[in-house]
Amino acid sequence: MQSLNVELGERAYPIHIGRGLVDRGDLIRPLLKQPRAMIVTNTTVAPLYLARLSAALKVVGVDVIELQLPDGEQYKNWETLNLVFDALLQNRCERSSTLIALGGGVIGDMGGFAAACYQRGMPFIQVPTTLLSQVDSSVGGKTAINHPLGKNMIGAFYQPRLVLADTDTLTTLPDRELSAGLAEVIKYGLIRDLPFLEWLEGNIERVMARDPEALAYAIHRSCVNKAQVVAADERETGERALLNLGHTFGHAIETGLGYGQWLHGEAVAAGMVIAAELSQQLGWVGRDDVRRVEQLLARAKLPTMAAKLPVAQYLDLMRHDKKVEGGRLRLVLYRAIGEAVVSDLATDAQIASAIELRLPDA
Repeated sequence: MQSLNVELGERAYPIHIGRGLVDRGDLIRPLLKQPRAMIVTNTTVAPLYLARLSAALKVVGVDVIELQLPDGEQYKNWETLNLVFDALLQNRCERSSTLIALGGGVIGDMGGFAAACYQRGMPFIQVPTTLLSQVDSSVGGKTAINHPLGKNMIGAFYQPRLVLADTDTLTTLPDRELSAGLAEVIKYGLIRDLPFLEWLEGNIERVMARDPEALAYAIHRSCVNKAQVVAADERETGERALLNLGHTFGHAIETGLGYGQWLHGEAVAAGMVIAAELSQQLGWVGRDDVRRVEQLLARAKLPTMAAKLPVAQYLDLMRHDKKVEGGRLRLVLYRAIGEAVVSDLATDAQIASAIELRLPDA
């Protein structure tokens, strides 16, 4: 097991990465204010890991409540969130009870948002079971649900007490989901860690083949990057915004197509290539740099072309994004490969041109 801390003063918490951690109730029990916890998961993850996690907690004396939600991005909404509140209230959970999110990014985001809201805040723990959630969404305290007009627009910053990333859960992850998670892994190299990007370029096939050593390294290196950024800028007032590389374009794809049509990582991958096209138009990177981004994503079996939506729809949806400030769209772009920057210098015409270059018929 490898461990690191997200350094947030009194709210610091550990991330444990390793094999068989779903069975380690002893890692969870010391962090509980009282020996009572609700595990929130979904109908896909539950048959695989719910019984194991429940049994591990019961062995160390925890009273466990179980809740299964429907699986999919399209359920990341108020209606599903209310099912969590219903179960918490029906089981007379207290503010000192703990909510444990067992699943991917959707479960982690909804579970964390429910914990932030219930009785104005109850402890919660992340047990992420997808690559994307292990390297990104479980770390940093961003919790949210979607709105028909925009992804993750309703939520709260609310940190977990612990992140328990069991790498064995990735053996049951569909290939498409693994690739989607790799988009966020590659992102860290592109925005701030050029040596990691170079390692990925030399080892992406090993990661794709689920080589345990390569996967563990990629997850740990990603979490180190995420933890450093979050510790420096918890509320995304500065450096943390760089973690949104590709996300403004990607969120437009997810919202425009309907949540769940593209996986989050797939949309982000396409967005990272559009960002490269736009960075080239601004004169910051060259054509070879754009190809470098495109080729690594393609090797990870990720889309490098955008969804076929009208450019005007992209621009409209992007105007609803959280990165709009003072009416100006702020985008994460490449000053160089391995060095991202937040900029509002691109004009609507330049943004539209970059999108058009990546539309299927372009």
